[in-house]
Amino acid sequence: MSKTAIIYRMVTDEHICPYGLRSKDLLEREGYKVEDNHLTSREETDQFKEKHGVKTTPQTFIDNERIGGYDDLREYFNKGQAGQTGTTYTPVITIFSVAALLAWAFQYSVSGEYLSIRTLMLFIAFSMTLLAVQKLKDLYSFTNSFITYDLLAMKWIRYGYIYPFVEAFAGIGMVAQLPAMAIAPFSIFIGTVGAISVFKAVYIDKRDLKCACVGGDSNVPLGFVSLSENLFMIVGGLIMLFT
Repeated sequence: MSKTAIIYRMVTDEHICPYGLRSKDLLEREGYKVEDNHLTSREETDQFKEKHGVKTTPQTFIDNERIGGYDDLREYFNKGQAGQTGTTYTPVITIFSVAALLAWAFQYSVSGEYLSIRTLMLFIAFSMTLLAVQKLKDLYSFTNSFITYDLLAMKWIRYGYIYPFVEAFAGIGMVAQLPAMAIAPFSIFIGTVGAISVFKAVYIDKRDLKCACVGGDSNVPLGFVSLSENLFMIVGGLIMLFT
């Protein structure tokens, strides 16, 4: 016996509800034949909400029982809450993974080898550059988070605005193989200040903070991963100086 569901979702010339599309997709993936009803105007949508005593659309009905919106539908199918919730390392893991793949690909295209000191340098450089982009997309939000734990930025807020540019400069300079003395001191300096700041905030003061490493709106916890970012900068600078 086929399973059927009825969905009412807003579809107008100006707006197609994303949660309506997600609800329809979820129902189809669960094996339901979907009767898809479009609410094609704001007036029609308001009339539907008033009739059924609901505040939002889409609304899904199964066996003449109103299930509710997209979150309610996920709960009905035991799918858990949608989207990112709570603290997560996903943004940093994603950036480091992409940086590693870029480093391997770049080095292989140039020399035919995957692993070398140069591959490590490229990994550090790409990581720094990608992380800098995350910070630069919203400097105000980044600095608001950064100044709560970085020891230098606490005393001189403008450092928070300068930091991502220096990080990007150092990363790009490593890729371009600019002279070591033009790049390494900057990388070592911001890495050292950052490492000391994170170590103090997390391991001495025991503060529970969000890391600004991937921007001010992240849910990445300040801790080992944040410390790793700074250690990478120090290692990259030292490699440039002594190789």
